[in-house]
Amino acid sequence: MSDNLLDVHIRHTLHTAHGVLPMEVDFALARGQIMALTGPSGAGKTTLLRLIAGLIHPKTGRISFQNDRWLDSRTRLHIPAQDRHIGFVFQDYALFPHLTVRKNLLFALAKNQSPAVVDELLEATGLAQLADRKPAQLSGGQQQRVALARALVRKPELLLMDEPFAALDPEMRYQLQDLLLQLHRQQAFSVILVTHDMGEIFRLADRVAMMEKGKLTHFGTPSEVYLNEQTATDGLVIYGEVLTCEHHEDTLAATAWIDGKIRRLSLPLHYENQLRPGVTFTLHYAGGNADLRIIET
Repeated sequence: MSDNLLDVHIRHTLHTAHGVLPMEVDFALARGQIMALTGPSGAGKTTLLRLIAGLIHPKTGRISFQNDRWLDSRTRLHIPAQDRHIGFVFQDYALFPHLTVRKNLLFALAKNQSPAVVDELLEATGLAQLADRKPAQLSGGQQQRVALARALVRKPELLLMDEPFAALDPEMRYQLQDLLLQLHRQQAFSVILVTHDMGEIFRLADRVAMMEKGKLTHFGTPSEVYLNEQTATDGLVIYGEVLTCEHHEDTLAATAWIDGKIRRLSLPLHYENQLRPGVTFTLHYAGGNADLRIIET
């Protein structure tokens, strides 16, 4: 029996602005894992999500979910999208504008499923007080909370997310990342998240897959894929964004996005309360001391 939740081995034709490309993808997703899928526009990331969801038929290949076969081109097996245990969250929310928040969630209920799950999710996502409003009466962040809650109504074991937080301001993006992590801990679903946000990758993902021209070119932990330089040199003035920050013996070990690269920083412990993912800063090293200033946003 495989330890993987999802095994994908597919071949497809990718139509891009630069012409037709062969798409070849082979990867596995472990149970409870969050995998970030990143890469340039037109690389095939959204197409891959739609193939996994059953919204597109691949040219050839197979997809297995918990040792059940969803797709096998050799035997012409194709389990339809509605029968795959998947939640899907889009960047543009895809809510029903004429329905209230509660009714958007009720619409997602499976046959004979108790509506009690809707009240649970409204509470968990902070939407209980907004349950009778329609999408047009909500902010972008609130609408994305509704979209996330709706995707979880049927308690899926796999959640597919296509740049769900890209249109939100940094503070709201951070709050929804927190919410996703909270729900992930509670429900233990697996996630494939399409994102271009480096901070989001380091904050959320156990694994990251980089996609280019229809193929996965790099696969590993965020640090394995991206980390390539260390920065701790006197005389430098650094501007950057915090990605991760944790204790390491008697210092803070931080990773930051600096000058287009991921770099490691070693900082005094007294900066702990100031540093969190998404914070931007200037940092001046001099004489072995770090003078850090948080930039207001």
